[in-house]
Amino acid sequence: METPEVHIDVSGNMETPPQDGKSGFNLSSFTNFSTRIPSLWELLRLSRQNIRPWSEFLQTSNFKTVANVSRLTNRIIRNLAYFQSNYLFVFLGLIVYCLLTSPLILIVLGAVFYACYKIKQNSTPVAFFSKQLNTNQQCIAVGVASVPVLYLAGAGAVMFWVLGASFFVISLHAAFYNIDAIVTEDMETFLSETV
Repeated sequence: METPEVHIDVSGNMETPPQDGKSGFNLSSFTNFSTRIPSLWELLRLSRQNIRPWSEFLQTSNFKTVANVSRLTNRIIRNLAYFQSNYLFVFLGLIVYCLLTSPLILIVLGAVFYACYKIKQNSTPVAFFSKQLNTNQQCIAVGVASVPVLYLAGAGAVMFWVLGASFFVISLHAAFYNIDAIVTEDMETFLSETV
């Protein structure tokens, strides 16, 4: 039994797309990527919707030690997944605390935000080394110019204090909070599926 031969016509003209000759960074592909990243306010809104009750988060009767290291690792991972919005607000609370207790940094940040507000309000382009800077570029320039002033005001030390304190507080809570008392593994998979 022979199978009949099949002939497919694949002839035609094929042209390569034109190359612009420039190599390096393509800004258009980066702008498409940045549209998929949520803004800070959108991220805070989503985190606020997923926040667990603070009475549950701070319930002292659920703080217990763990028997071995494998259970400790599992507990930390589950707590980080379950209370991630609460941990974000703990981090933001420590940032606000540091800003309120460091008045010089607060003054510098206030001046930067006021300068950017005035730049946006005037919305006039400025010539800088024969280049026109729009309002966004002017605000970026003000932010970059404020970095040395912020460093002299102690922002570097504050940043590392906030990161260290956040890591310490969050890891202590995640290590000692017994999530098994409030969430079973079956309920946890149900919660992750419905979200």
